[in-house]
Amino acid sequence: MGNKSSLLLREEEIAQIHEETGFTPNQIERLYSRFTSLDRNDCGTLSREDFLRIPELAINPLCERIVHSFFADSNDDRVNFRQFTRVLAHFRPIKPNKENRLNSREEKLRFAFKMYDLDDDETISRDELLNILQMMVGANISQDQLNSIAERTIMEADTVGGGKISFDDFCRALERTEVEQKMSIRFLN
Repeated sequence: MGNKSSLLLREEEIAQIHEETGFTPNQIERLYSRFTSLDRNDCGTLSREDFLRIPELAINPLCERIVHSFFADSNDDRVNFRQFTRVLAHFRPIKPNKENRLNSREEKLRFAFKMYDLDDDETISRDELLNILQMMVGANISQDQLNSIAERTIMEADTVGGGKISFDDFCRALERTEVEQKMSIRFLN
């Protein structure tokens, strides 16, 4: 593949992506190289199938939800490089005194919240929570135990009493959790 990736990204595109995501130019080049290796049809976009060919992702119990997150802003079930980097930017470690909207604590929490909000109605219902729990634990826990966990979680997190978890409820429930570290991946320079 050689230097193909650097030939296809213009300096101004790299600068714009850097400004938008906080990735360094070198990280952007590396991500572009990975993106082009996933783009089997050489069309400049990725399909859901392209993502599902990533072995580490394919074995993740939340694979479908993770893949779905890449397509949230897509109109045609394809993801371009810019959309790809925007989603990955949520996982950049937060650097003190360096503001970046995409990897702020709130955006990391919003990203995690959307993993649970299966119907995109801005709330997490008991059934949605149950679905995600089943994806994560499979048959390792009985249905009664899963129901109990879902009920207790909703009861403890829901401050309004509507039987659903809002984004604010979700943030409050994770107040003491170090989301910044737990939702960070070290991207090589």
